[in-house]
Amino acid sequence: MESIEVKAYSRGLSVLNESHIDQTDISIPLILAEISPTRYNVIDGRHRLEKAHRMGIEHVTAYKLKPRHHMPFLTSLKAYHTYIEYWNSKVKAMAS
Repeated sequence: MESIEVKAYSRGLSVLNESHIDQTDISIPLILAEISPTRYNVIDGRHRLEKAHRMGIEHVTAYKLKPRHHMPFLTSLKAYHTYIEYWNSKVKAMAS
């Protein structure tokens, strides 16, 4: 768990339920997953992050998960293959 900068993760958020934002508890840590080397995406807590942003809060607490932590949650063979193909495409792009 660590402190993350709100503005680094609050841009480009998907459509959010406005009525839910006010009801969220920003003291609950967000969950971020590393989806490519050094790139983390919010996988839980988008509403809390938006609330913190609107309140002018600069930092919130988050869990940052490495692939070894979130890969076990790929619960289907299709999801696993898609995940591997994604990573392989990143490796190939870095090599070229």
